[in-house]
Amino acid sequence: MLDNDLMTKIRQIQIYTTHAVNTGFAGQYESVFKGRGMQFEEVREYSPGDEVRDIDWNVTAREGKPYIKKFREEREMTVILAVDLSASGEFGSRGGFKNELSAEFCAVLAFAAIRNNDKVGLLIFTDQIELYIPPRKGTSHVLRMIRELLSFKATGKGTDIASALDYVAKITKKRATIFLVSDFLTANFQRQLSILNRKHDLIAVHVSDVLEKELPSAGIIELRDSESGETMLVDTSSKRLRREYSKISLDRLSQLHDMFNSNKVDYISLQTSKPYINDLVRFFHKRHSRR
Repeated sequence: MLDNDLMTKIRQIQIYTTHAVNTGFAGQYESVFKGRGMQFEEVREYSPGDEVRDIDWNVTAREGKPYIKKFREEREMTVILAVDLSASGEFGSRGGFKNELSAEFCAVLAFAAIRNNDKVGLLIFTDQIELYIPPRKGTSHVLRMIRELLSFKATGKGTDIASALDYVAKITKKRATIFLVSDFLTANFQRQLSILNRKHDLIAVHVSDVLEKELPSAGIIELRDSESGETMLVDTSSKRLRREYSKISLDRLSQLHDMFNSNKVDYISLQTSKPYINDLVRFFHKRHSRR
């Protein structure tokens, strides 16, 4: 039984994301994430403007005039949303928690997928595999995934991206588009990232909060690691401390970018403090220009 607050939140996300899909990037998803397979359909006579590379030279030689092979694109695609719901996602200094942003972003992608007649599935992970919902079509299926993302009570607190990627590789036999949604506050998953991206279309979605990049000058505050539970007092009025904090954050972000780039994994950045639809549209345009 859903409580009223959860039902209201699900409805709000459904309304917002449906509007975003219809107006923010209508057609963008279809043009970028369309099926990659090509199925042979027929041979027909060459017409001006046809691709020369599509000429069937055997039939052309036999008939004495040029013929081309016509292919039909396989439209149906499988989308997997692999979402990190570890304890570090239960944080947000403005605009909501990181886990809420992850849920909303996944809802946009899921509604775009079913609009394009694609199947979409969900993997929730922490430092263990928490929940897997196999890919299916339909609005009721997507609403179930949103409900799970918003209300799921994870057993684990930490993050194990390597194991999550291994799990996706094991259960996903056919080529799929996989969105890996996480704050990436962990390491040691580059090998699994590379292996999965060779067979599938892997896209990293980095969810962050502005306070993870720089601290305000707010005097002595208590910082708590939500995954380990450790706490410490820091004096944020110290310029040196704030500089060191920002440097460590920027270095970690740079290493993350380098890893994605070296493994040819596309990357989307989300922040709790700003809208993401325009960034998503720019990402779609960038991918479309490479096709």
